[in-house]
Amino acid sequence: MRGPKPVSDPHSSTDADPIKALEARIAAARLTDAEEHHMKKDYSQAQLAWRMVIELVAGLGIGFGVGYGLDILLGTMPIFLVLFIFLGFAAGVKTMLASAQEMQTKQLAKEAGKDEDEERGD
Repeated sequence: MRGPKPVSDPHSSTDADPIKALEARIAAARLTDAEEHHMKKDYSQAQLAWRMVIELVAGLGIGFGVGYGLDILLGTMPIFLVLFIFLGFAAGVKTMLASAQEMQTKQLAKEAGKDEDEERGD
């Protein structure tokens, strides 16, 4: 009776040095994994969008809480509630605009760095 046949690598034409062939395949796989995926850029944009939404909602929530608390303490139900909701909205919008300005500044700095590299020939 014959024993089981040895299994060989279908990608290798010779079985002389299977370790080197395996190392080459691992290196090739690592190169494909090292490439930056296009989803990372989109994901970072989604994070920035969520940050801005959260800043706006936080401003509204804090304004609501402060206004409602003052109305309960002072017995003047809708006055401070409405006032602080508008103030919270204004604060949230101001924070959103500051975040947008920060993102724009970073983007312009990144583009300026690329332009300098192209001028130098890098």
